[in-house]
Amino acid sequence: MTQYTAVTDADLAEMLSAIGVSSIQELFDRQIPADVRLGRSLDLPAGLPEQEVYAHLRALAAGNVSAEDEITFLGAGMYDHYVPAVIDMLLGRSEFLTPYTPYQPEVSQGNLQAMFEYQTAISELTGLPVSNASVYEGPSAVASAGYLARLANGKPKFVVSRGLHPHSRETLQTYAHGFGAEIVEVPLRDGVTDPEAWAAAIDGETGAVFFQQPNFLGAVEDATALASAAKDSPAVVVGQYDPIPLGVLKPPGECGVDVCVGEGQTLGNRLDFGGPSFGFFAATEAYLRRMPGRIAGETVDADGRRGFVLTLQTREQHIRREKATSNICTAQALNALAGVVYLTWLGKQGLVDLGELLLQRTHYAREQLVALDGVEALHSQPVVREFALSLPGCDVASVIRRCQDEGVNPGYALGRDYDELPDGLLVALTEQRSKADIDRLVEVLGAAVAAERTAVGASA
Repeated sequence: MTQYTAVTDADLAEMLSAIGVSSIQELFDRQIPADVRLGRSLDLPAGLPEQEVYAHLRALAAGNVSAEDEITFLGAGMYDHYVPAVIDMLLGRSEFLTPYTPYQPEVSQGNLQAMFEYQTAISELTGLPVSNASVYEGPSAVASAGYLARLANGKPKFVVSRGLHPHSRETLQTYAHGFGAEIVEVPLRDGVTDPEAWAAAIDGETGAVFFQQPNFLGAVEDATALASAAKDSPAVVVGQYDPIPLGVLKPPGECGVDVCVGEGQTLGNRLDFGGPSFGFFAATEAYLRRMPGRIAGETVDADGRRGFVLTLQTREQHIRREKATSNICTAQALNALAGVVYLTWLGKQGLVDLGELLLQRTHYAREQLVALDGVEALHSQPVVREFALSLPGCDVASVIRRCQDEGVNPGYALGRDYDELPDGLLVALTEQRSKADIDRLVEVLGAAVAAERTAVGASA
C-alpha cells in the first residue's frame, strides 16, 4: 500500500489503532464477508524495470503511423488541418493550462472571458444566438441535443438521417434508450437524405430530427428543406455541422435549424490519435435554459466595470434538482480555447478563403480520381471537403493496404459502417494536401485498384 501513498508503517499502525483493529487483514475480515473475497493474489505479472518499460512503450509507439508520416486523405469526422504555433503558445500559458473550474468570478476573469469569446465566435459561425462553453465532443453533443428535445416537448420519436455520423447515431441510440425514445432512421438516396422518406417519417409524435451537414458521405444536404419538413411538427431540428465548411455554406441559423452541434477538432486541435477534442453546441433562444454545460455571461460589477460570470446553469448543484436538465460540468475549455484562437487567427475572410481552397482541391481530386479505370463516384451531389467513391469488384481494405505500402492513406472504408456500401471509399481533403499530393494519390490509387482487380480476376 505504501508503494503508492505517503503512509508509513507508523502512520498505518496509528490509524488502525484509532479504529480498534490490529491489522489491515483484520479490518477486511470484520467488514467484508468471506464468500465475496477473492482469497488469492491478483493474476498480474511482476513489474518491469523502468528502462524495460520505456523500451516496451517505445516499441508500441513505433507501430503508430501519424498524419505526418504519410500523405493522408483520411477524414470521416477528424481532419489533418494545420495548427498554427500561436495556439500552443497560448494554451501553454499557466493561466489557461492549469486552472480548474472557474466558479469564482473574482479569480477567473481571464478564463471566463475566453469562454465568452469562444461562445461569441460559435454564435457568429452558426448564426444562432446562444452557445454554451463547449461539451465533450461531437457525438455526445448530438445525444445531448436529443435529451434537450425530450425535455422540451416530451415526444417519444427521433427521426435520424443515415447520413449522420455513425458515432453520433450510436451515441444518440445509447442515450435514447435511457430516456425511452425511439430512433427512426431515414435512408440516403443519391448520396443525400431521402426527402420523401424524411418528410413521411416526421409526425406529431416526433421530438427531434437529426441530420448532418455535409453528411457522412461528404454530400451537401439541402438543410433548409430538411428543416422545413419539420416545421409543422413539434420536433426540434438538430443539425450536426462541420465548422470549417461554414465559411462557404449557409449558416444553420438561416436554414431553420434550432440546435447546431458538432465536432470541434478541426478548429485548432490536432488529431492526437483520437483526442482530446471538444463539441460545440449552439441554439435558438427558445432553448437557452435547457442547454447542457456552462454558459459564460457578460455583466458589470458594483462599480460598473465589465466582467464575466457563469450563468444560467442547469446542473442540480445550482438549481433545484427536479428542475435540473444536465449534469455536464466539464467544458473542454482548453480545447475550446484552441478553437477560438484558431478562428481568430483565420479571421472571417480567412475562413471563407479556406473553404474556397477546399472546394477547389476537392473538385480537382474528385475529377481526377473518377477518371481512373475501376473508380466511380458514389454520388454526384455537391461536396466541399470530402467525397465518396466506389471501387466495384475490389476489396477496399486491400486497396487501402496497397496504398499505405506506398506511403499514401487513400481514405476511409465505408463498409466499416455501411453494409450497403462494401466497396465505398471516403476521401478527405484539407489545406495540407497539395496538388502534388492529390496527383500522387491518383497515381497510387489507380495502381492499387488495377492490381487488386488483377488479383481478383486471377483467383476467379
